Amino acid sequence: MTPQDASAAALKICLLAPVIPVLVIKDASSAADLARALVAGGLPALEVTLRTPAALDVIREMATVAGGHVGAGTLLTPKDVENAKAAGATFGVAPGATDRLLDACEANDLPLLPGAATASEAMRLLERGYSVQKFFPAEANGGAAALKAIGAPIPQVKFCPTGGVTLQNAPTYLALSNTLCVGGSWVAPADLVQAGDWAAITALAAQAAALPRG
Repeated sequence: MTPQDASAAALKICLLAPVIPVLVIKDASSAADLARALVAGGLPALEVTLRTPAALDVIREMATVAGGHVGAGTLLTPKDVENAKAAGATFGVAPGATDRLLDACEANDLPLLPGAATASEAMRLLERGYSVQKFFPAEANGGAAALKAIGAPIPQVKFCPTGGVTLQNAPTYLALSNTLCVGGSWVAPADLVQAGDWAAITALAAQAAALPRG
């Protein structure tokens, strides 16, 4: 998979909804129910972060849910890429980007949303062919104002800002011309997941899915 093909695929994922849920799940037993709740609310693209021992099993379970597009987040190594692809992930998300990671995603035909925090990082990825990127950590890097400033000289790159994005500040990001969608964890709070309150999670997803994009 070429970087250009990867970005074309990432673009389609990012345009599915204004918010991609960023999920840190410790128990795979309720993964399918959670995915169904989010998809029912209008958020079909799901990022399962590889931050828990159960993450790959969560991806396997969520990959069975109709209408969902399950991706693996926190990809750090080529092995992460191989494991995520084998588990059923259809796209990947990384906090940054290294040549080894990019090589692995291209070799395994896994579309990647690579992370960039600065203009130089965004330019380097664009030079390789990645025109769709993740702006991370968004709030710590100056928030929407910083992303807008990066977009002025580099309008070719479109972003999914993640990290500190909430229901309250998401509209500020989504109003930017270089923002396709945002990544956020607020749509699947740990207490609601643990309680199995899928109706409440569907309601949060519907609220997020209704956010306007610029």
